[in-house]
Amino acid sequence: MSKLVIMDHPMIKHKLTILRNKNTSTQEFRTVTNEISMLMTYEMTRDLPLEEVEIETPLVKTTQEQIAGKKMAIIPILRAGLGMVDGILTMVPAARVGHIGLYRDEETLEPVEYFSKLPTDIEERRVFVVDPMLATGGSAIEAINSLVETHKVPSENIKFVCLVAAPEGVKKFQEAHPDVAVYVAAMDEKLDENGYIIPGLGDAGDRIFGTE
Repeated sequence: MSKLVIMDHPMIKHKLTILRNKNTSTQEFRTVTNEISMLMTYEMTRDLPLEEVEIETPLVKTTQEQIAGKKMAIIPILRAGLGMVDGILTMVPAARVGHIGLYRDEETLEPVEYFSKLPTDIEERRVFVVDPMLATGGSAIEAINSLVETHKVPSENIKFVCLVAAPEGVKKFQEAHPDVAVYVAAMDEKLDENGYIIPGLGDAGDRIFGTE
């Protein structure tokens, strides 16, 4: 079973409460989404390798540590995933950004990829796939399928990052991709009969872009 990290930090919990509030404005929702994404970056980059380098401070020469192999990529699942990108880029500005677009087939109800634009060396990068919601797990699974099967990204180099998840979606995702670590800001109670996360925060894409 893949690694599951549920953020347990007062600042993240506080900011998630703002996102859940139906009276939060589009501007504030967008801002707070980026703030949470930035805070989550601390945890999801905890295992980045370090290397020693020699530098000079204003006083002496010294050997210190820096991140080794800085090649990272952020892949938002369109469109809601776009709302998390800027917060992560604040922390890792050198990361490349790709995009994967998915829609649900009306007959099969399965996700279908309609757009993919990724860094040419994506298979060599540490990849963070981001989407605010992990509900049924279908879109997240299909995005990882595309990266692993079509673009040859090693599954152990991928992390899936979301704000709010349902237990049903996490279970399905972990069964499909046991080597992909999952980072969530909150694990909610369940899915309702329509596949919405309860208590959730509504449609993240509509709330980020003001299209309710």
